[in-house]
Amino acid sequence: MLHLRIHPDNPQARLIQQAVERIRAGDVIVYPTDAAYAIGCQIGNKNAMQRIAQIRGLGEKHQYAILCADLSDIATYAKVDNAMYRLLKANTPAVTTYILPATSEVPRRLMHPKKKTIGLRVPSNTICQQLLQELGEPLLTSTLILPGQEHPLDDPYDIEQQLEKRIDVFIDAGLGSLNTTSIVNLAGDQPEIIRRGVGDVSAFE
Repeated sequence: MLHLRIHPDNPQARLIQQAVERIRAGDVIVYPTDAAYAIGCQIGNKNAMQRIAQIRGLGEKHQYAILCADLSDIATYAKVDNAMYRLLKANTPAVTTYILPATSEVPRRLMHPKKKTIGLRVPSNTICQQLLQELGEPLLTSTLILPGQEHPLDDPYDIEQQLEKRIDVFIDAGLGSLNTTSIVNLAGDQPEIIRRGVGDVSAFE
């Protein structure tokens, strides 16, 4: 496992580039977000996604999410009308994942099998933003909660101890948080708050 210690406020460009090269090569990466640490890989990499599902103990009906630098990619991956786009623009970046109807560009394995939806999130975290900009495309993402645990892993020592042989890259930005994102389903007729995390969801109530 490649252990990269990256400064949370002033990420070293060389280390960000190194991480992105590994993502492009098909590696599974653990990285900090504006909520808890997350685990991710390149959207198109089926093998890496299966490894994440295994590490996290996720079933076939798990709703995957993608992390985007901004909303410029949204029309590629999600079906949104103008009103919905304005609502999202007013409420991103955010510590909230939005569930949206997926377009045909989204690999089927990332969609919810019955609902054909995709989770989409725009983070404000500096390391996330620099990773995404260097990568030039969204990242498949999932909160780093291991099977049988209630809370995400937040301590770099624990992450290294428990996942050293199972992940390829660990971006260590120090102690993380136990905060999870809020989740809002925008694929139905009315917004539905599925999980209340640290993201402000008052605009959708």
